[in-house]
Amino acid sequence: MTHLSIEDDDGSPLLLQAVEDATPVPVFNRQYAVTKTGSRDFLSRNENLALSLLLLISCYSAILIPAYFPLDRGSSLSDDYQQPRDLALLNRSASLLSRPCQPHWCPNRLRPLACCASLLDIPAFLQAERPWDLSPPQGLRGVEEHLALALASLPQPGLPSWLKGEGSCRRCVVVGSGGVLHGSHLGSHIDQHDIIIRMNNAPVPGFERDVGSRTTIRLIYPEAAPHSAIEYKKTTMVALVAFKGLDLDWLTSVITKQPLSFWSKLWFWREVVESIPLRPDNFRILHPEIVHKTGLVLKKYGLKQGHMMPTVGVSAVVMALQLCDHVSLAGFGYDMQQPHARLHYYETIRMSAMKSQVVHDISAEKVFLRDLVVSGVVTDLTGAI
Repeated sequence: MTHLSIEDDDGSPLLLQAVEDATPVPVFNRQYAVTKTGSRDFLSRNENLALSLLLLISCYSAILIPAYFPLDRGSSLSDDYQQPRDLALLNRSASLLSRPCQPHWCPNRLRPLACCASLLDIPAFLQAERPWDLSPPQGLRGVEEHLALALASLPQPGLPSWLKGEGSCRRCVVVGSGGVLHGSHLGSHIDQHDIIIRMNNAPVPGFERDVGSRTTIRLIYPEAAPHSAIEYKKTTMVALVAFKGLDLDWLTSVITKQPLSFWSKLWFWREVVESIPLRPDNFRILHPEIVHKTGLVLKKYGLKQGHMMPTVGVSAVVMALQLCDHVSLAGFGYDMQQPHARLHYYETIRMSAMKSQVVHDISAEKVFLRDLVVSGVVTDLTGAI
């Protein structure tokens, strides 16, 4: 027999004897249990409370931290990013670039189209004031004072000298934000074009493999202008799409380095960038006729009721038709039949998010762009149109 002396806190024995080869029986007191070896099998009430609080805080952190401090947008790319998604499209793009540039290719094929002949010979950028019949963005009626200040801040409004050269043949690519660009590996092909047009805040750094590294013209409106100075590092020109008079004030402020008033800032629907690291002569204003005539053409394809505004993307395509001999598209063509597909190449938002917007007729724009592709006016590098 082996005598065990296990006492409670008050010193009274709890167990007097136990057979030597018997299994130790845990004994419980008010705080914890002990075995023959004296080890603790249960946590105290205070320890349980502390552990519960720790687990609760950990759960909240796992939910809230990603929301307030999101991971880099490129970090969520899947494993298929390492391999080209479609080698056939990649080879086709390489084949197109190997062919000689043919002057006036786009206008020669656009002119016979009954739907779209009106999209020829439109000034790309605004150069001087004139009477306007329509309000922004299809005209500038009612915001003439804002326009006068903006034009006065531009050292060289209108078409820049490097786009006026006669006899040169230009290949242009309009790079959309569509998720179809993800994994395309078209970046090196995009960079081989003479003019690369991008829209709004679509990022370039970190996505060069799919979207290229250069930007010739970035078409923006204030609320969608990139905030990071890095996005403008390899940018030649920024062109404003003026949706309201205040947008012209913003452009004047960015060029002259004179900040907008606090009251003016309140009228933007989101915070706008206050500085863009480009010289004043690298800014332009998109001519409202681009938006106006594009909207008129889209009405022929209209699938929604009401007044629909052209997207900046389709306006950029029409602008490219004024500047370029060959026009290619990359990252265009939202497929609403695949609600779980990527909406944009730089984030994981899904296609279903487009259903909530009511300003643009995306389906009509896709049919319009498809007509341009089928007629040979433009080329679709990513095959989603």
